[in-house]
Amino acid sequence: MDFTHSELQTMLADSIGKFIDNEYDFDTRQTYAGSERGFSDDVWATFAELGWTALPFAEEDGGIGGDAVDLMVLMQNIARGLVVEPYLANVVLAGGVLGRAANEAQKAQWLYPLIAGDLQATLAFVEPQSRYDVTDIATTAARSGGDWILNGSKGLVPNGGTADLVVVPARTSGQPGDTAGITLFAVPGDTRGLQRTAYATFDGLRAAEIAFDGVRVPADHVLGEVDAGFAALDATIDDATLAVCAEAVGLMQALTNKTVEYAKQREQFGVPIGTFQALQHRMVDMLMSCEKAQSALIWAVLARAGSGDDVKRAISTIKYLVGSVGQKVGEEAVQIHGGMGVTWELDVAHQFKRLTAINRQFGNADWHLDRLAT
Repeated sequence: MDFTHSELQTMLADSIGKFIDNEYDFDTRQTYAGSERGFSDDVWATFAELGWTALPFAEEDGGIGGDAVDLMVLMQNIARGLVVEPYLANVVLAGGVLGRAANEAQKAQWLYPLIAGDLQATLAFVEPQSRYDVTDIATTAARSGGDWILNGSKGLVPNGGTADLVVVPARTSGQPGDTAGITLFAVPGDTRGLQRTAYATFDGLRAAEIAFDGVRVPADHVLGEVDAGFAALDATIDDATLAVCAEAVGLMQALTNKTVEYAKQREQFGVPIGTFQALQHRMVDMLMSCEKAQSALIWAVLARAGSGDDVKRAISTIKYLVGSVGQKVGEEAVQIHGGMGVTWELDVAHQFKRLTAINRQFGNADWHLDRLAT
């Protein structure tokens, strides 16, 4: 099997690499992360101008028609720069649902502006009681005349504080845990009754708690069919899980490279610490973990791109590896760097934080190991 990048993937990797090297160094990233919005609108406009926001969408929707492999290439490079712009929330999560479930009028209203970089959006799917079960939805939507009334709450919503549009799965029939009875709604961020509490997460990104108190949503804001939103939601979560896994593998590779380079320069007892056999063994283990994770990631994205029967198993495999050996790579990087490995001024500490956060997104290692076992 040929694992070489296509022309599109090579161009994509080159463009992102040049952007990170020339315009997005670590200090710049920290400035954006510490700003009021938590990211740069100018950088987001650059993402759209370079076509990155159009990558996973069909050509008839104004996209590039990329697949899971193309998204993997992008996310691994995004990891290298510790990019804080909300690509996952906008493009993969909200855009994923809109691309799958929205009709032509809804795409014109929300998806096209999202691709153009003019609309900030998110998918609010996590609830306080749900943990990692996307079907455990207690937020309800009830008919009221020609509208729907939403009540409930969502937690840890990425980009939730700045989103102009919130895509909300709500239960319109059945019980929490049922796949049937889930309906997807597009709710403008300024809708009356929608209450947001935004905050910074420990990995330098932003999220929000969102409450829906009698939020009235017009019937034409329903995405897809009533009671039949699970398929689009489930497929979108699969894409998002693969996206953060690709980001995690990129972080693992960056941490390994930085640790090896540091070990060549840091001297102790008059010699570089990289000459110590014990540390060499630990860095080799880091490298092997990266190679193992990269192989599992390739399997998963190829399975996803081909829509094979083993997609769920492949996704759980790479997510388990990211949460187990990936966590170990981060710990080793910090320990070999010593005390400076946990300082605010060093990017290694922030890469480890992001890697740790990814372990908790879309199911941690234990959850995916259980899913593999069953």
